[in-house]
Amino acid sequence: MARLLWSRERVQMVSVRGRRLRVATRPGNLVEPPLLLCNGIGASLELLQPIVDAVHPGRAVIRFDLPGIGGSPAPTLPYHLIGLPAMVAAMLGQLGHSRVDVLGISWGGGLATQLALARPRLVRRLVLAATGTGVLMVPARPGVLRHMITPRRHRDASYSVQVAGDIYGGGLRARPERARELLRPHTGSGTRRGYYFQLLAGAGWTSLPMLPLLRQPTLLLAGDDDPIIPLVNARIMAQLIARSRLHIYPGGHLELIDRPQLLAPVIEEFLREQDPVAGHKEGRAGL
Repeated sequence: MARLLWSRERVQMVSVRGRRLRVATRPGNLVEPPLLLCNGIGASLELLQPIVDAVHPGRAVIRFDLPGIGGSPAPTLPYHLIGLPAMVAAMLGQLGHSRVDVLGISWGGGLATQLALARPRLVRRLVLAATGTGVLMVPARPGVLRHMITPRRHRDASYSVQVAGDIYGGGLRARPERARELLRPHTGSGTRRGYYFQLLAGAGWTSLPMLPLLRQPTLLLAGDDDPIIPLVNARIMAQLIARSRLHIYPGGHLELIDRPQLLAPVIEEFLREQDPVAGHKEGRAGL
């Protein structure tokens, strides 16, 4: 928590639609809307600290814990991804924001996509990192998926090192011990019920048939060695989203957290362009 509670950032509990969410906000002085960060399965907002540190220091940033994750109390009843945009919109309204850019990573990319579809006036631009399309996508290998159905990698640091290379790929194949450092800020946070409810929230959900309806300029960030979300999924999404750009980076599922300096300039350029996307483009980061 030491890095999170720095002088310019505020952490508070926000009550929205019968739920209490832990929210961290960093003020900014840029004219652009704040950047809302949506996290992956079982990860608390601390995991996103490297992204906050890497984007422009004048950019306002908002991040939050889903129910039962991190510092947000566990929900009594399950929820579904389709219903989450109303909760997120209410949270942003309480914070005084009617327009945001959204960056979603992994499962959070699904939430970001659903938010952009359900609340198009709320979302100006969309960044989807290591993101798939839900139940209708090219899946990971079964050996990878079996590690995803349990929160153990978030609660057991030794286990996270043991499986890091296989499930996250990229630089963690050669440096699996790095997973201990990356995941340490939120290891053991949240509840098992919160994890399984978040996993269950995506049951039956897919963005695939709705992607042509997305009108926001969209940046797709995809690793060339991502065992959880194979690269082909991003290529399919780029074909279906009218105003999209695909940026392929060398690395795996957690590269945006592990090496944010590699991708932060790409994100910043996209967010600050006057007309960010005019048709399908594909780029590849230098090796």
